[in-house]
Amino acid sequence: MLADTPFAALVGAPPAGVDLEPELLERVDCGSYVREKISYLVAAGERVPAYLCVPKNLTGPAPAVFCHHQHAHRFDLGKSEVTGLAGDPDQAYARELAERGFVTIAPDAIGFEERNWSPDGASNVTWFELSTRLVQGRTLLAACLHEVSVALDYLTSRPEVDAGRIGFIGHSYGGRTALWAPAFDHRIRASVSNCGCIPFRLSYTHDTGVQAEFVVPGFAAEYDLEDVIGAFGDTALLISATTGDKWSRGAEELYAAVRGKVPVDLALYEGGHVFTAEMRERAYTFLADALH
Repeated sequence: MLADTPFAALVGAPPAGVDLEPELLERVDCGSYVREKISYLVAAGERVPAYLCVPKNLTGPAPAVFCHHQHAHRFDLGKSEVTGLAGDPDQAYARELAERGFVTIAPDAIGFEERNWSPDGASNVTWFELSTRLVQGRTLLAACLHEVSVALDYLTSRPEVDAGRIGFIGHSYGGRTALWAPAFDHRIRASVSNCGCIPFRLSYTHDTGVQAEFVVPGFAAEYDLEDVIGAFGDTALLISATTGDKWSRGAEELYAAVRGKVPVDLALYEGGHVFTAEMRERAYTFLADALH
């Protein structure tokens, strides 16, 4: 994480680093790629499960993309949805990118799928994860960003991955994280945020509010998303948004605020909270061009 961002102190310190101690749990031939189920440590005693999709017949180290799953109040889903094993087929961007020659990694975020510790495995535990950190002077966001960086540590340890060509893609919750992660880890050279670009200043309404993972005390008194994006450096950004989506609210305003400061494109579509084939095709082309 970058300590020199002006808002880093508000986000707070990440968990202490530990050795990855990666484990291979499963290996499945998926035709054009191999899907591995892996796990690795992100903090002392905390192991994260993830899927890694590796294209076959690579001629050398390939570009890699962190694929962050959505929220949708589906706490029983995470990595399995973006790899096409469950849920909405339009969310299977880790699988589709692997079919196009990208190495992809898709972990479960805190509180989702295998990391949901509720009795039914599907209830919202993220406010507990937030509140127990806040009373200790920490934030859930710092832990989430730390986990992105640890996943990149694992990615770049793989011989199939070109460490200089790392991307990020996400829808909804993942799209929101796509606006934060590159500010804290400059190994991300290109990022796609789909339907997750609403600024804090437009979130103080009952139909949106602020997601637990992005509650940072005092942050919005001085900063907003354009400040976060301003810390990207030369990382390329695609803001993908729709006209009928409350989580895309302010997309054009945000684009105008950061244009000229970072390499940014805006793709605006008619529709709601979706990631259609057309939108994904534009996102994949953007990643391919930026990580060529």
